[in-house]
Amino acid sequence: MKVLSHLDQASQSQVLDLIEAARSHDGIPPLADHVLLHLRHGGDRADNHIIHTVSINSPDDTIVGYAHLDTTDEVEGPSAELVIHPDYRHRGYGKALLERIKELAGKRLRLWSHGDLPGAQNLTIHNGFHRVRTVIQMQRPLNDDIPFPNPTTTIRSFLLDIDNDEWLKLNNRIFAGHPEQGRWTNNDLAIRTHEAWFDDRGFLLAIDQSKIIGFCWTKIHGGHTHSHGESNDHHDHEPIGEIYIMGIDPSYFRQGIGKDIALAGLHHLRYQGLNSVLLYVDETNSSAINLYTSIGFTESGRDVLYRTV
Repeated sequence: MKVLSHLDQASQSQVLDLIEAARSHDGIPPLADHVLLHLRHGGDRADNHIIHTVSINSPDDTIVGYAHLDTTDEVEGPSAELVIHPDYRHRGYGKALLERIKELAGKRLRLWSHGDLPGAQNLTIHNGFHRVRTVIQMQRPLNDDIPFPNPTTTIRSFLLDIDNDEWLKLNNRIFAGHPEQGRWTNNDLAIRTHEAWFDDRGFLLAIDQSKIIGFCWTKIHGGHTHSHGESNDHHDHEPIGEIYIMGIDPSYFRQGIGKDIALAGLHHLRYQGLNSVLLYVDETNSSAINLYTSIGFTESGRDVLYRTV
């Protein structure tokens, strides 16, 4: 088993073939879109690629398993995804790969499973993980007609170091019962706003009498509209927009604020020259799903999040 920061061309080709074999067999892509794009084209300076190789009827090693490990999220902890070639499953390779991930990541490991397949359920549950969330991925094109927000809704960009405290109070109130989003501190916010992808112009706030009543925080995968200092990131694939976090003050529900701020986010992303946008929403959040459906999003996949602790 090897842990690499970069895959050479031969290994990359084998891993991509493995991923395609799994997709064809399972009917579901085994890795998230942005992970696959980075694997194909590069872009994450902190990637960890773990490959499980065996010698099978050849002097050359065959890659039978692959895992992507991201250890950069200081708030939520390391995140991993793994895939085993369909021809080599049920031989202990998945368990061995998962054990290596746990050694590298430490105790606070998040593991994403795409499609909620029975094999993934068995592997995670029998190796000390428990299921914490099921997330729906939704996507929408940005090159078609997008309605404009109601002009009576006041929308402006986030003002760094000015809006921080008020935004945090609102965020934590909106997501009070959320396992990851509901207990943010100034440090949690600072970590995000110092990421290379952060652009305050794409962090949109809905305002009523100088009070923040809602927000739509967007980000771009595969391209940066703003940068803090030097960055070694390089992407040669088409950028993809994301509605990263969105929330509305509960006292302003059913007033159209959510739709307005979401539409403003879509227009912002389109103005950056993007052709598509994605988002992730918990399967239990029916009101958000209805909102996103009403503005053109459709479901594109389901992911299950497991944790070790």
